[in-house]
Amino acid sequence: MTRLNGKVAIITGAGQGVGRVMAELFAAEGARLVLAGRRAAPLEETAGRVEVDTLVVPTDITVEDDVENLVARAVERFGHVDVLINNAAQPGADKYIWEQTLDNWNQTIAVDVTGAMLCIREVVRQTMLDRGAGTIVNFSSGAGWRGMPRKSHYSTAKAALFTLTKVAAQELGPHGIRVNCVVPGGIETELYVNWVQRIAAEEGRDYADKAAELASGTALRRVTTPLEQARVALFLASEESSAITGQSIAVDAGSHMGSS
Repeated sequence: MTRLNGKVAIITGAGQGVGRVMAELFAAEGARLVLAGRRAAPLEETAGRVEVDTLVVPTDITVEDDVENLVARAVERFGHVDVLINNAAQPGADKYIWEQTLDNWNQTIAVDVTGAMLCIREVVRQTMLDRGAGTIVNFSSGAGWRGMPRKSHYSTAKAALFTLTKVAAQELGPHGIRVNCVVPGGIETELYVNWVQRIAAEEGRDYADKAAELASGTALRRVTTPLEQARVALFLASEESSAITGQSIAVDAGSHMGSS
């Protein structure tokens, strides 16, 4: 299919996990790709898995100059940007609030919120406003809705993305730019497996038992796959969702069933 035929998409956090799967799916749908992440090697590996025109730009999204350079290079190479996927994230270290450190808090906010804002700002400034078109998809987390013990930093950061999405959608809608947010629950990635293994060990429990307990809190009794997340991002990036903006959409196997 060619739902993104000829479109140019920036994907942050494209070196692994959902970011890599999105790159593969978007390429299959005809998009040209700009892959961003801190380390070049994983980005190059992702680029090697697709057969479309691809630009790799190692980027620290917490650094203003890096983000300006990312979008500038995309525009220089392809002429414009149609889609921005704000997928890059940092979970930080799990700490109770009385253990929380300023560095852990600030670094998580910097990546998960400030980085997303900078990417939105620059893609809007450098290409989308002039063209009067574009789609932006942020990635939050169910932790932002319900909160999670030992994750005050991460839950707060991800909750902030709901409001950032709404404000950006209101400001940019009159300019033909849509902004939405994907809200995953548990995803079958290395990061999730490592987290479950760690908390299972802390509780003196078997991994499979802990994983089953966590999955039991969802209507479908399972976690999601990276491809399931990528498909929703594709829908929001494409014209199939042309009347949808300002929304935070849960993709969590039925864990969250309320409004934000």
